[in-house]
Amino acid sequence: MNDSPPALSPGQIFVRFLHFGLLAWGGPVAQIAMIRRELVDEERWLSSGRFNRLLAIYQVLPGPEAHELCVHIGMLAGRRLGGFLAGLGFMLPGFVLMFALSWLYFTIDITQSALGPVFLGVQVAVIALIVRAVHRIGEHVLLDKWLWGIGVAAALAAFLGASFWITLPAAGLCYALARREQIALAGLVLLVAAAVAWFVGPEAGLLQSLAPDQAAPAQAAAAQKPSMFAIFLSGLKAGLLTFGGAYTVIPFLRDDAVGNGWMSDAQFLDGLALSGILPAPLIIFSTFVGYYGGGPLGAIAMTAGIFLPAFSFSLLFHDRLERVVENKTLHSFLEGVAAGVVGLIAATTVELAATVVQRLPSLASGLLI
Repeated sequence: MNDSPPALSPGQIFVRFLHFGLLAWGGPVAQIAMIRRELVDEERWLSSGRFNRLLAIYQVLPGPEAHELCVHIGMLAGRRLGGFLAGLGFMLPGFVLMFALSWLYFTIDITQSALGPVFLGVQVAVIALIVRAVHRIGEHVLLDKWLWGIGVAAALAAFLGASFWITLPAAGLCYALARREQIALAGLVLLVAAAVAWFVGPEAGLLQSLAPDQAAPAQAAAAQKPSMFAIFLSGLKAGLLTFGGAYTVIPFLRDDAVGNGWMSDAQFLDGLALSGILPAPLIIFSTFVGYYGGGPLGAIAMTAGIFLPAFSFSLLFHDRLERVVENKTLHSFLEGVAAGVVGLIAATTVELAATVVQRLPSLASGLLI
């Protein structure tokens, strides 16, 4: 028996994947299991072996795997238009709900309302979830001593304020060279990266994150409002660097949103908390970040930027993906980048936790009132 999608109109494809989007609770594991159960086990759109190969490919590439699978499977049913509509249907419920929650959050100024202490309590839970995510991702990524060393070095570099534009390429190159036993050359890459970071100068590192969080509103007020193009580029950059799961997007979005004064760490954590209660990929919290940076249009620009790679990899390069991913050198480079990303998430978690700890007295006061 040949496994193939049924003949569906574009509208039917959109509705079919909108159904998945409305039920996309529980994170990527639950989302992928739902898609597999309905489209592979029950309806036989594609074979289990082909589904597994597709999943392996998208786990290597940046972006939310569940969304990318929807785009690819939609293409099987309706070519590129079907793929676009499938991806749109899957992400649309989460986008609409996050957009509405963002509007509500900023309209009622939730941090100054009676719900402020509640959100601070939720931020503590979000930190715990990120710590668990770092542990889970690390178990799958940090598989040897070289990858552990790269992860630790990336975290230290982040604490010292080194830009991830320097850290991540160096991480990938060092591991690719180490796998080829070119240790001296890997060490040279590390020295060059350190020299470039020293020459460029540090960004805001851990020491600045430990400063009182009350400075953040003043920083945000003084910051120049970002353009729609800058917000779009921020989302695009994050979308291209989400190796190893949705939580890997956190340091990249925070680098722009908090580093450029669009919002405070506390508000950033609130956006993460809101995304956790929605049927959507975690990266939908980027809509919240974009809304804070540029209002409704900013939310649309950020969401478009962060989801563009997830659409593009499947829509434009679907027939080349397997050949590219089978390249062993590229595999080693991406494994090194992924280890560097784990280090960045760990460093970002420490910085966000420092913000929450500084605000815990406010939580205690709120509970006593």
